[in-house]
Amino acid sequence: MTTDTWQLLTPQQASSTRRVLAHEGAQRRHVVVSLSGAHAYGFPSPDSDVDVKAIHLDETRSLLGFPRTAAAAERLEIVDGVEIDYSSNELGPVLLAVLKGNGNYLERIVGGHALEGSAILEGLRAPVVRSLSRRVARHYLGFATQQRREWEAGGRTSAKKLLYVLRTALTGAHLLLEGEVITDVTKLLERYGFGEAVQLVEEKRRGEKASLPAELSGHWERRLPEVLDALSRAEERSPLPAEPTNAEELETWLIDARLRCRE
Repeated sequence: MTTDTWQLLTPQQASSTRRVLAHEGAQRRHVVVSLSGAHAYGFPSPDSDVDVKAIHLDETRSLLGFPRTAAAAERLEIVDGVEIDYSSNELGPVLLAVLKGNGNYLERIVGGHALEGSAILEGLRAPVVRSLSRRVARHYLGFATQQRREWEAGGRTSAKKLLYVLRTALTGAHLLLEGEVITDVTKLLERYGFGEAVQLVEEKRRGEKASLPAELSGHWERRLPEVLDALSRAEERSPLPAEPTNAEELETWLIDARLRCRE
């Protein structure tokens, strides 16, 4: 899996990303490092940055003192001509957010675009899948609605923003119906009745700021309500439970992981 994910990057992008991860991995214990953004969503362009989202596990002894907020580690830097956008969140807050239906973290753990994994990750995936619930609908609907507003506020010309609406809504719909996280929108378009959006993908692959022709923009302005309706209908038909059923299991798993990683 990780080998295939690296192949989504150019050799120069991969080299720069490895340099960043080598440095960041020396600062914290990565549970998983996942590729995100356009490369994971199926519509990278030559000028796309490399969006890297990680989860790390703090040293157990660091959690035993005064309470503190587990701040995210962030780094935005151009390395050998490649813009790398790296961030990492600590595992405890991540799992709490997973129980609340946070798709961002679910995508890192079970989204299928890992650049680096770990033994911890291998043991984590199954209980996270068992925690899936219809709570994810709120996350994906909120994000898709936000992206739609930004597309409209920007004049309805951005191929990227429009594809983010489609990507978010269809990833959420598929997760609700199938219990599977697929972030590459090109694998979902035909399945959910939006096959003509391949034209949007072609436009976006020309450049990050690719603008849509007026006719294409108008077409998708009319179709966007259907995209969001697909997500709403998926919530209604979803076989997932309304709430997570294994919060205790996840907490026990986290405690065991921290006890195993005391040094």
